[in-house]
Amino acid sequence: MKDIVFCSNNCFVLYSAAVQAKNSENKESVPNLPQSPMKERPPKAFHQYSNNISTLDVHCLPQLQEKVSPPSSPPIMFPPAFEAAKVEAKPDELKVTVKLKPRLKAIHSSLEDCRPPSKKWKGMKWKKWSIQIVIPKGSFKPPCEEEIDEFLKKLGTTLKPDPVPKDYRKCCFCHEEGDGLTDGPARLLNLDLDLWVHLNCALWSTEVYETQAGALINVELALRRGLQMKCMFCHKMGATSGCHRLRCTNIYHFTCAIKAQCMFFKDKTMLCPMHKPKGTHEQELSYFAVFRRVYVQRDEVRQIASIVQRGERDHTFRVGSLIFHAVGQLLPQQMQAFHSSKALFPVGYEASRLYWSMRYANRRCRYLCSIEEKDGLPLFVIKVLEQGHEDLVLTDTTPK
Repeated sequence: MKDIVFCSNNCFVLYSAAVQAKNSENKESVPNLPQSPMKERPPKAFHQYSNNISTLDVHCLPQLQEKVSPPSSPPIMFPPAFEAAKVEAKPDELKVTVKLKPRLKAIHSSLEDCRPPSKKWKGMKWKKWSIQIVIPKGSFKPPCEEEIDEFLKKLGTTLKPDPVPKDYRKCCFCHEEGDGLTDGPARLLNLDLDLWVHLNCALWSTEVYETQAGALINVELALRRGLQMKCMFCHKMGATSGCHRLRCTNIYHFTCAIKAQCMFFKDKTMLCPMHKPKGTHEQELSYFAVFRRVYVQRDEVRQIASIVQRGERDHTFRVGSLIFHAVGQLLPQQMQAFHSSKALFPVGYEASRLYWSMRYANRRCRYLCSIEEKDGLPLFVIKVLEQGHEDLVLTDTTPK
């Protein structure tokens, strides 16, 4: 018989007579079995499957049907951990199905993704506006208040009031001019004619104490003693605040005691830097602002009498918003008509007062008040002085 060669799946299969002779010999050696009533099927030829690796005896070759490939789809990317979890399924092993949760989308750090979508109107275009701030390198010196005022003055965008005249009033204790800081010497109080003292300078003097009504007692006594005492910090006269430690002779001005880091207590005592306790103290006072009504107890009748006795003198006597310029005088023949049961009306009296304007609700102006004589009776004259307007003169026979 001739040899027949088939080619299937790139493998060669040989059919030869020698193979069939060998198969017939194997059949003869097998004992005969009882034949079944079924028709004998034609014996199947055994095929020899040979390749470069080994030779296998197979009954038949599988016939694979061509499958129509589905439409191509984009590849799905899985995390690397899923590839490592792949296991080839075997028929004898238990099959386990693993479901992977979908990965969450990465959250962007930009604020634009977190904002809700804005409403877009038809026919309008939107554009994002980005601001970039560049900070120069190196030291940056912020402008001071004077430089800012000068810059605003050049622009002409601000309205500033007229410059206030300098306050030349001087404290009799610390010798500083004008009102002090609220958390420091505080405001000036009138002690006598052209004599002024800071509130805290007088209050923290050793001899001075305060009544429930707010009157400061023994201020004049403290002033007399201060004229002979020298401050340990600035070495000037007028020091009245002494150390509370027994037999300690250190004495300071109130402002100098703060600069020297003395310790003040709530019971109105003070300790110098040599005797103050270390660290903080429960009774230590660190805020000196006084918002209550405080005044210097004095004899006003004697003070007014001293003004009359001194005569013409360049001085300013002020009570609140009322400034006295001249007291005036009364002659014996005028006493009958120039007084009432409550007041005297001296001719030549002149004073000015700062009060609310009659034209503007949020401004103040100066009212110059004086007393003149007309037909043997007093004539009260009020002259309204307001910037930007002509002087208005009001007269009447009664103060009201």
